[in-house]
Amino acid sequence: MLNMDFSQRLVINTAQQDWIASPALGVWRKPLEREAKESGHTTSVVRYEPNSQFSTHPHPYGEEILVLEGVFSDEHGDYPTGTYLRNPPGSQHAPFSKEGCIILVKLNQFAPDDLKTVRIDTNEAPWLQGIGGLQVMPLHDFEHEHVALVKWPKNEKFQPHRHFGGEEIFVLSGEFNDELGHYPQHTWLRNPHMSEHFPFVDQETIIWVKTGHLPVE
Repeated sequence: MLNMDFSQRLVINTAQQDWIASPALGVWRKPLEREAKESGHTTSVVRYEPNSQFSTHPHPYGEEILVLEGVFSDEHGDYPTGTYLRNPPGSQHAPFSKEGCIILVKLNQFAPDDLKTVRIDTNEAPWLQGIGGLQVMPLHDFEHEHVALVKWPKNEKFQPHRHFGGEEIFVLSGEFNDELGHYPQHTWLRNPHMSEHFPFVDQETIIWVKTGHLPVE
């Protein structure tokens, strides 16, 4: 197991991690949390070399993807940088990339009845006005789980707040900050249930954020 104690705060600058070979030739990954070597609850950054592919495989408890660079593809379509995908429990596919890509992947973390297939091109979806100067792009909501992109304007500060059900962040651009540290592009954070922080930015920053999904006990 890797980083499966959800009561612990985690910060990983994925840009500083080494790529590890996957079972598929030309597909590399940086594991962030992992229940078992090739199964169970998993979060990773994955890189497909040009013309690489992964064999057809099922998602017994769902798959969530955010395309960070390049174009990710499967038999259902092509998904450019900025695409957010949810493949529900019981789905399967054969992913590949013609030009190469890097993706954030979360496996086997869906509620059993969260069965919606999601395909959102965040380059085209609208931003909504959030609190203060923040802009929010909702991506998915199910029961207590909420997923969105949040755009922070330069020098924005947010009030101190607690995270019921935890919070997970991936910094897409700029640099995210709180009283505990500074988090550059492609840093992954996991804040446990009822943790608290005071976030702010010095430059325009976009984060992917998920809340309410971590264990509350």
